[in-house]
Amino acid sequence: MNIRRNPGKLLALALLLAVTLVLWVSAGQDETEGDGAIGRKFLYETSLTWQGAIGDLFSAMPAKPPQFKKYTGARTVKLPPAEFKGLAVEEAIRRRRSARKFSDRPLKLEELSQLLWAAQGVTGERFRKLLRTAPSAGALYPFEVYVFVNNVEGLERGLYHYGVREHQLEQVKAGDFRAAVTEAGLDQDMLGAADATFALAAVIDRIRFKYGERGWRYIFMESGHISQNIYLQAASMGLGSVAVGAFLDKKLNELLGLDGVNEAAIALHAVGTL
Repeated sequence: MNIRRNPGKLLALALLLAVTLVLWVSAGQDETEGDGAIGRKFLYETSLTWQGAIGDLFSAMPAKPPQFKKYTGARTVKLPPAEFKGLAVEEAIRRRRSARKFSDRPLKLEELSQLLWAAQGVTGERFRKLLRTAPSAGALYPFEVYVFVNNVEGLERGLYHYGVREHQLEQVKAGDFRAAVTEAGLDQDMLGAADATFALAAVIDRIRFKYGERGWRYIFMESGHISQNIYLQAASMGLGSVAVGAFLDKKLNELLGLDGVNEAAIALHAVGTL
């Protein structure tokens, strides 16, 4: 019988193919082996397989959020151009160390500007997309950079958001947050003692809309790229810095005004003068 003349048989064949595909995909999704630790589960749930990749084609992905975040109506501070020319990259790598003790000298606004540019500054444009200093999977750039300004020359203490496109700061909250960020960071004193403490936060669905659950791995990789840029820029400028991964997530997200679900803090990075 000609299958094209028999819609019922065609439908049955389509259902059979769909069931076969679902069974094939699920065959690669057995329960997590081992003791069921969270780390093992994370690796399993975000692992990449051909079955999973094909299964993603039939899964509903989240909608893509806006590429840029802006605090409309916030007081803005235009940053000086990032023009510092420092050490050769090899020498900056050699000198890079984690510093947890800082001097009382305030950070200059020009220095803060250079550090923010190193973290997420614009370096060019391709296909009408702004490219940045740190690599990002698919050039999707899920990160927003916040900075707790503790001791920066000519700048009011408070929490600021880095406006990437305009190379400017947007004041989220005014005030002295040294004690609060230290408490959120498990009482690690350098977070409050630093002249500026950067908070790297990811808008999760900026990367999940394309890469699904695998995108979580790319987020953590990118956090490392950004922190290393801050480390090397600080070393080149004769400043001290240290990346921090130990903090109370809920407390830090509340301090930043984030819901911890759609956008969440991933890392802290303290910078200060030596």
